Amino acid sequence: MTLDFSAARSNMIDSQVRPNDVPDLVLQEAMANAPREKFCPPGREYLAYADCEIEYAPGWRLLAPRDIAKLLFAAAPKPGEAALCLAAPYAAMVLTDIGLNVTLRAPAGPARACAEAALAPRAVATDAADLKAPPMKPFDLMVVEGAVAQTPQAWLDGLARFGRPGARLAVIERTGPVGKAVIYLRSDDGKVGRRPAFDATPAILPGFEPESSFAF
Repeated sequence: MTLDFSAARSNMIDSQVRPNDVPDLVLQEAMANAPREKFCPPGREYLAYADCEIEYAPGWRLLAPRDIAKLLFAAAPKPGEAALCLAAPYAAMVLTDIGLNVTLRAPAGPARACAEAALAPRAVATDAADLKAPPMKPFDLMVVEGAVAQTPQAWLDGLARFGRPGARLAVIERTGPVGKAVIYLRSDDGKVGRRPAFDATPAILPGFEPESSFAF
């Protein structure tokens, strides 16, 4: 049986995006047209629009539709802005369709190969730097598709140094059962503030787990 992905996307918007306080019609339209199934392993395309994360490469997952919709809505992307997507291939696809100039930074290996194949029809640049490295050119938005135990200081320093006035970093921080999506915002004078957005429980990105500690 051939899956009707167009209908599945429409159902995703109606059941997972719009009811979760994401009223942005431009974002909804971009998600309704972005082929999320391109990131699914062969034979598992039917999971593309389910209310779950998708493992597109061993250890690497797309955020669930509800979480990525709320994260992008909180980040308030605008056409013409420059965005750096960190391990965020689906976010890169959606932001490109909104009209941003997108660069994807993905880990080498299967995750990057899958992302590049899915994004091939789109004008998305690739940055081969380590995920934890700071951005090295001016930008307006950084998006992370997955949770981190702690936002790397290098990202915050990069936001202060290379972020344009009003630049944002959208990330989910999680150290326990429930995480918190936050927006870091660069002010005109280069200072960085932090604004909580919503609760979420995505998997933590490989290499961004909490540091282990020993108790005596």
